[in-house]
Amino acid sequence: MSYDAPPASVVMEMTVVASAPVALQTASPPSTLPSTRGIVQCKLKTDPTQTYYLYVPQGIRSDAPILVTVHGVSRNAEEQARRFRRLARQYRVVLVAPLFTADRFADYQRLGLTGQGQRSDEALQMILTEVRQQIGVTGRRVYLFGYSGGGQFVHRYAMAHPDQVEAVAIGAAGWYTFPDPKLRFPQGLKLNRRMAIRLRPKQFLRIPMAVFVGEHDIRRGQDRPELRQTGKVDAQQGLTRVERGDRWIDAMRAAARQRGLNTLYHYQVLPHAAHSFAASMKRGGLGERVFDFLFGPPSRILLR
Repeated sequence: MSYDAPPASVVMEMTVVASAPVALQTASPPSTLPSTRGIVQCKLKTDPTQTYYLYVPQGIRSDAPILVTVHGVSRNAEEQARRFRRLARQYRVVLVAPLFTADRFADYQRLGLTGQGQRSDEALQMILTEVRQQIGVTGRRVYLFGYSGGGQFVHRYAMAHPDQVEAVAIGAAGWYTFPDPKLRFPQGLKLNRRMAIRLRPKQFLRIPMAVFVGEHDIRRGQDRPELRQTGKVDAQQGLTRVERGDRWIDAMRAAARQRGLNTLYHYQVLPHAAHSFAASMKRGGLGERVFDFLFGPPSRILLR
């Protein structure tokens, strides 16, 4: 793993190790991880064209949870990491924010499965492998958050790779993959033969998931060209992000109950926010709500 030079105000404390950490080789107690005082821009060692942002708070252990936060079409990965940094420090969470550039990942929201660009799910897996190896964090499952297009990515990633995901929080996704095997992906679960994944409801319906969307996130038409606005999607999911998130959570909950699963699904409207990550964080309390859903109150983390 290589790092771009951080700003002068950021002092690196991370020590990169070449061999596997002791915590991965023995049953000894969790060790303290090397930390970064700030957010570090990293280049993937096996693919230097792939960028991600990493924050490791001081004093956390090798069994600390990993939170992956995924940007929307504005590609504001660094901003997401920066706005979540305080909470990551408070909750003792390793923070990873991948950057899926438009030239390489034109269809990252749908995992690159439609043939437009590279596979974003595979890129994230390579990033997580490197993070675990280089800093020594041992957790196999990760927590996911994504805003807008990132919200699309994280819930589809969880459906495709349920064994890798602990819980998912979605911020204002434009549309969703419903747990309907009769509808073609990405609207439903029906895959064509070229898609080299499997979507297994018995597994992904066990993952707790939440949707958070601003109360004023109701604009569409030319004001929101990035919002999927087709007759089929409108009829199935609703006209706005507020409607679509609510309907998707209801559909996921119903599908889980049909299989005898009591999985937690949560839907919450954020006050004083439209379709803006910054406004949702500042005025809607998005960060606190996401961390509380994923990790519980901070007091639980302090007991680890």
